[in-house]
Amino acid sequence: MNSQSRLQALSTFLKSQRAKILPDSVGLPAGSRRRTPGLRREEVAQLAGVSTTWYTWLEQGRDIKVSASVLDCIAGALQLTVDERKYLYALALDTTLSTSLKQIEQPQISPALTRILQELRHCPTIISDRRCDIVGWNEAAAHVFIDFNLIPMSERNMIKLLFTRKEFQSLAVNWEHFVKGFLSIFRTYYGQYVEDEWYGKFIEEMSQSYPEFARLWNQSEVSTAPEVAIEFRHAKAGKMLFHLTSLQVQGSNDLRCSIYTPAPETATEAKLDKLMN
Repeated sequence: MNSQSRLQALSTFLKSQRAKILPDSVGLPAGSRRRTPGLRREEVAQLAGVSTTWYTWLEQGRDIKVSASVLDCIAGALQLTVDERKYLYALALDTTLSTSLKQIEQPQISPALTRILQELRHCPTIISDRRCDIVGWNEAAAHVFIDFNLIPMSERNMIKLLFTRKEFQSLAVNWEHFVKGFLSIFRTYYGQYVEDEWYGKFIEEMSQSYPEFARLWNQSEVSTAPEVAIEFRHAKAGKMLFHLTSLQVQGSNDLRCSIYTPAPETATEAKLDKLMN
């Protein structure tokens, strides 16, 4: 039996993606009587070559039979990226990972990964798990962001810190762009582990407490490894430019390594070195 949470996530995702597509971008007339932005359900069905009734049921989150070939047509009609397609297939085909088989545990940072953190002296680096809980960081990250040792372990969730700590809110020049990168990663995990009740509770709590979280989350962006150029205005070092590279760490703990590389031909690395010394 499909879980209600998975079907609701599928419904929300399809609606949000449909709303992003301009009719004229797919050769359809814009018209003047559209009550909402984007395509209508019957237009998506037409583009995908399926019946309007069937697509309506899919978007409503009904428990209906779905094939990979039909999902390919839906994904094409909605112009989904590779990561968005994977998210759609995980929800619609019920390929989410069973939490009974893969319970989250306190990850152990391997000696090799610890060495990598140390060697990336001029690249602020954070290790997080599938819930975006921070489980490791290097000295550079502590200087640029915050000393995570000062934050209780139970509160070291990167998504939550972005909305609760003024240090993060004032650091990024384009805070919304910064946050959306992490939310897009978080949604990929949500698609894999949607039956884990923790995600639903966390999203509901954040949505009720922070309207900006609800707005950005409802945009339904998905990316396993967004490459983000980010500008920081550090309280002590001033303007710093970094390129964020997000890497999945191979292993059983679903760890992710987020590396902030100083932008070339800028004074960022020199400023970071001075900050650390």
